[in-house]
This record gives sequence, structure tokens and C-alpha cells, in this order.
Amino acid sequence: MNTPPPPPASHRSVRVAALAVAVGLLVAGCSASSGRSESGTGSVAGAGSSGGMKISMVTHGARGDAFWDLVKKGAEAAAAKDGVELTYASDPDAAAQAELVRDAVRQKTDGIAVTLAKPQAMKDPVAQAKAADIPVVGLNSGIDSWRSEGLLEYFGQDESVAGRAVGDKLDGLRAKHALCVIHERGNVALEARCAGVKKTFVGQTENLYVEGTDPQATSAAITARLRQDPSIDEVITLGAQFALLAVKSVQASGSQAKVATFDLNKDLVQAVQSGDVQFAVDQQPYLQGYLAVDGLWLYRTNGNISGGGVAPVLTGPAFVTKANVAAVARFADGGTR
Repeated sequence: MNTPPPPPASHRSVRVAALAVAVGLLVAGCSASSGRSESGTGSVAGAGSSGGMKISMVTHGARGDAFWDLVKKGAEAAAAKDGVELTYASDPDAAAQAELVRDAVRQKTDGIAVTLAKPQAMKDPVAQAKAADIPVVGLNSGIDSWRSEGLLEYFGQDESVAGRAVGDKLDGLRAKHALCVIHERGNVALEARCAGVKKTFVGQTENLYVEGTDPQATSAAITARLRQDPSIDEVITLGAQFALLAVKSVQASGSQAKVATFDLNKDLVQAVQSGDVQFAVDQQPYLQGYLAVDGLWLYRTNGNISGGGVAPVLTGPAFVTKANVAAVARFADGGTR
């Protein structure tokens, strides 16, 4: 097989940028699916050391989604370390999530960590928090909106950089036609991922919108598209659970396509180990939850803010492949990756 020509300078610069993002990360994904709102409150030992500080985290995650379980677990670990009382609440519906933020304001919490998957919906409740002198940080989604909405800081992955890094990786794998599966319309983070892939991948990139709240419908849509176009040789999903569905769709369709994904969970780690999934892009959700709570605690107790409030604190991308998955597997077994 002939060696392809070197990528253009723009592609090389993206590789450098993506590598710089990953420096300092543990060697190694914004998913949301159907579900009702979830909330949980817990006082941890030593809460008095922070003067009874209360912090609220409000996300667009759904009940039972393993990705958001990791975010919550990281937040709880930081709350336990800092001696604060943490309330976690979530709803995948933007209007309902906004109301949860308003609830936190009414309860006079000492700090709010919020996801901005649909930034416009969060604009008013975030303004209410600021008016009440409640500091707000962003996590996971909304990297292009946190400054304009007046948040103190953002903890998460630059989805555009991550997408471009995936596009470069597909070039290295000599893929020709990528199907990027978007499981939630209007989610800015998901759109940015596929747009990033398209910017650097020299092959063809097409988006497939599916109803992520319905696994059977999602699998059927992927299967149908693969049957319609045998030239598709790569399926890119934007959440670990969707990658596992895509593996079954490839088998059902008789396609020769490979599967890769954004985000990680324990089952996905096993899929990378077995070779069913080529690679995963880990944005480290546990770390996002941990840093958001710890950042608010530091701001309240010492006036510090990570990143100085002028640059996001990046937690990814970090690629998990068959070559390095063993280093991640033990943390996945422990429930933190």
C-alpha cells in the first residue's frame, strides 16, 4: 500500500494543538439520553470546616447514564475532600435544567456548577445567580459560551479541538468515508465534535441524526445507512453507549466499517481491549466534576480560580487505544474512568 502524502500544514498544526491539550492528562467523551431529572443531596463529614458551604451542580445528564454517574462521582469526591455539602440535580430537557438552576438560586447555594449544552436556555438563570452574588462555573459543554454568559471558569474539553484531532487520526488510519452519528439535536458540544472531524479529515464526512433516547431506533438508523452506502468505512459515535450500538449495527448490516467514539465507560474499555472499537476520545468526566466543585470551593475560601478566569481548564482530549487501554482499565474497574 502506498504511503499517503504528508497532511497539509493546517492539519499538522491541529495535531500540535491537540497534543498540547493532552499534555499533563492521564493517558487515556457529552452524552445525554432520555431520562427524568435526578437530584441528590448529601452532607459529608467535615462540612463545618467550610462554614457549612453548599454547592449545587446542575447538568443536562439523564438518570442512569454512566457518563454522568462519573461526573457526579468526581463532584462528590471533591465535596468530601473540601468538606462541603453537594447537591446534584440534572435534566436533559433544557427548560427543566434551567428551572433546576433557579431552584439552586432560591435555596441560596454558595456556588453553582452548570453545563451549557444549550446555552440560550441557561442565560436567564445564570444571570439570576450572578445577581444574587452566587459564583457560577461551567463544565462539560459550553466552551464557546461561558465567558459571554459571565461564568467564572470552564472545566472540560474543547470539542472542536477534539473533533479535529479525531479527523487527523482517521487520516492516519487511511479511512475514506466517515459517518458521524449525532444523538441529540441542538447540543452544541455534539455538533462541534462532528464539525471538527470534518475540518481535518481529508475523506468524506457525513452526519447522521438519530434519536438517542431510543436505542433500538438508533441502532436501526445506523444499520440502514450502512446498508445503503457500503463505502462508509468508519462510524464515529459521540457517546460510549452509542459506540456499542454501532458495533452491533456494523455486524447486522454486513458492513466492513470500523467503529470509534468520543467518551468512555467500563464497557467501552472492554470493547477497545477486544478490538471491537478502534479508539475512544476520553474527556475525563470524573475530573470535570471534581474540578468544578473544587474550583468553587477555592474561589469561596481563598479567592482563587483555576485558569485565572480567562482560559478554560481542559480535561481532554486523550486517546484510548488498544495500545494503552490497559493503563485505563484498572481505573475504569474502580469507577473513576
